[in-house]
This record gives sequence, structure tokens and C-alpha cells, in this order.
Amino acid sequence: MPSISNSTQAQMVDGGLRERETAQSLPPMTRDKPFGWLLVITGIVGWLASGALVLEKLEVLKDPNHVTACDINPWVSCGAVMQTWQSSVFGFPNMFIGIVAFAVIITTGMAVLAGAKFARWYWLGLQAGVTLGFAFVVWLWSQALYSIHILCPFCMVVWAAMIPLFVWVTVRNIMHGVIKVPAGPAKLVGDSGWIVTALLYVAVIATIFFAFIQVFIGTSGY
Repeated sequence: MPSISNSTQAQMVDGGLRERETAQSLPPMTRDKPFGWLLVITGIVGWLASGALVLEKLEVLKDPNHVTACDINPWVSCGAVMQTWQSSVFGFPNMFIGIVAFAVIITTGMAVLAGAKFARWYWLGLQAGVTLGFAFVVWLWSQALYSIHILCPFCMVVWAAMIPLFVWVTVRNIMHGVIKVPAGPAKLVGDSGWIVTALLYVAVIATIFFAFIQVFIGTSGY
């Protein structure tokens, strides 16, 4: 019968202990289970919002006069936003990007929860995708507030999902060494993930308030 030497067994035990100690030293949200759930939840929220936009867009394509489920007033209207060029930047409706991208996020989250381990190149690819997605969402948000002057509720749900997704994918990759950062700044990043997330939400709410202040204070005439 093949046997494992005492030294080999000791190395395996020591390796397992070091791995557990390393995991316990990480911020809770960057550990596999919490992080996996974050990916799944934000992915599902973003995917459902993108799916709702796809369904509404198909109705608008069939009938330009279709009133979408989130056509509330002149300043809150998915249908009005869908008529702008910003809603199809790459020649097709933006929401189709969300359907594919958030499906990848959900799949990755489920795999992490199941115990899958991904290579560094995969995490770098996910980081690139999430970063580009966040940058695109920031641009769409600025267009909605300062160019189109109309808010799309389903789009805002996607914004809300992208904020913690971008922040925590970045924090996770820094804490796990995927993105090389010195120990001091890395610890600071690890300790401030939720603070950064909260500040980004506050920034979004504040910019919406000031961009539509005439509506909130009742001087819009509507």
C-alpha cells in the first residue's frame, strides 16, 4: 500500500493551516463565501434590470408609442431614454451588454461558492471587464443627468448594482495579490471597501438631487 511520509503529512497540515490563517486575516467581504454571494446578488439584480430593459426595448421597437413600465413623468422615463443615441452606443441597445456581462458575474459567483479556484489571468480579466463596465455606467449616468436630463429607473438599478460590484472586485483582487499593491495601501483599501461604496452612493444621490433640483423644490412647472 502506498503511504505518505510524516514529513509530507506535516507539510500538508502546515499548508492548510497557513491557508486558513491567510483567509482569516482578509476582510470578510473578500473571503470566498461572502464575496461569492456578493457576485451572485449584484449579478442577479443587474441581470434582472437589464432583462426588464430588453423586454421594454422590444416593445418600443414594435410600437414607438409604447408606454414603458417606468414612464412616470417627463424626468423619469425609460421610454424617453431609449429613444436617445446614448442608449445604443455600439450600434445595438446597451442593455444587451448587461444581459451577457451580468450572466458572467453570476456564473463566477456560483463557481466561487462551489469552491472553484481561478487563475490570476481570470481575475485580471474580470477586473478589466468590471472596470470598463463601471466606467461605461459612469458615462451613462453623466449623460442622463447633464445631457438627456431624464432618469431611467431600471438603468439606475444597474448603476446601484455596479457600485459594490466594482468596489469589491477591486478590493478582493488587491487583497489576494492579483493586483500588486504594497502592504500598507492594500490594508487601507481592505478596510475602506464599504466606506468607498457608501461614498459613491452618496455622490450619485447628491448629483441626481442637484441636477434635478428644480423638480425636487417644485419650480419645474410640472
